[in-house]
This record gives sequence, C-alpha cells and structure tokens, in this order.
Amino acid sequence: MAFVSTAGSLYFSEILHYPPCILCWYQRIAMYPLVALIAVGIIKKDKNLPYYVLPLSSIGGLLAVYHNLLYYQIIPESAAPCLTGISCTTKFIEWFGIITIPFLSLAAFIFITACMVGYLKLVKAK
Repeated sequence: MAFVSTAGSLYFSEILHYPPCILCWYQRIAMYPLVALIAVGIIKKDKNLPYYVLPLSSIGGLLAVYHNLLYYQIIPESAAPCLTGISCTTKFIEWFGIITIPFLSLAAFIFITACMVGYLKLVKAK
C-alpha cells in the first residue's frame, strides 16, 4: 500500500502535473519512507516492524484527517497552513463524488496503520 500510495502521488504530481499543497507534502514525508521501512521489515522478517512503522503512519494519518476536514469544509479554510502556493482544498479529482486525493491518502494511512496493529497483535499472541 505504501508503494502504491507513493507511486500514485508521484503520478499525480509528475505525470498529471497536479502541484501538491503543503499538507500533501507533509503526508508525503510520512508516506515515502514507509516504502523502504516496510520492504526491509518484510524481507528481514522483523517482528518489530510495527514499532517503526506506526509512528509515521499515525502522524501521516492525523495529517490526512486534518486535510480531509479542511477539504470537506468541516473546519474553515482559514485554519489551513496553505498560506502560499496551492490551496489545501483545491479539487483535482473527485471520483464517484467522494474519492479525492486527501481521501486516498487517509485510506492508505488507515490501511497501513490497521495492518501494523493487526500484525502487532498477531505477534504478541504467539
């Protein structure tokens, strides 16, 4: 999921030329290292994988929640950190009336976090 999210964000910015807002950049900072961390953890069969993935996925998830609250105007745009550049509420895609770039980010972070919590419980149960 981290790889697909990273590839997707690069596709949106580099191929489709959608400029990322500041919150998108912060979410990228949390997501991109997860590709390497998860890959190495899986290859090494590291049972501590959740301990170094969960901090990044949780922080990224919180940023994604905040971004979605801004995007769907649950909190005012004046609370956005996007003072310069592209607005955090710019609509580039809206598939099926609900799937947006901030939504995709949130879904990815939730999925990764849930997988790590599940794996942690599985390891502790053994």
